[in-house]
Amino acid sequence: MNYQHYSPEFKAKVVLQVLQGEKEIGELAQEYSINPNLIRKWKTEFLEKASMVFEDSRKEETKAKRKEERLEKEKQQMLRTIGQLTLERDFVQDAFRRCGLPVPQFDPKDE
Repeated sequence: MNYQHYSPEFKAKVVLQVLQGEKEIGELAQEYSINPNLIRKWKTEFLEKASMVFEDSRKEETKAKRKEERLEKEKQQMLRTIGQLTLERDFVQDAFRRCGLPVPQFDPKDE
């Protein structure tokens, strides 16, 4: 037997036509050369899984929000670290100046 595989988009299109009352299952079956029982199966599956559309979007939104919050915390921590390092650098530079020593210069290209 050679089974025809239909895309999810095609199945959704056919089921939506049934649900919207545009055409009867028999008409669609004939139009697309599909067994009417297959369309009924798609319709049942569609209705059973319809709520998942909303569950998934909430999960994705929550996941995205958590990621955004985590990134914001990391950013704030980095800004605090930069501020602390700036204060420490300024303190050390000031100490060198008070001692009358030249302030060492750091060039990342020399690393």
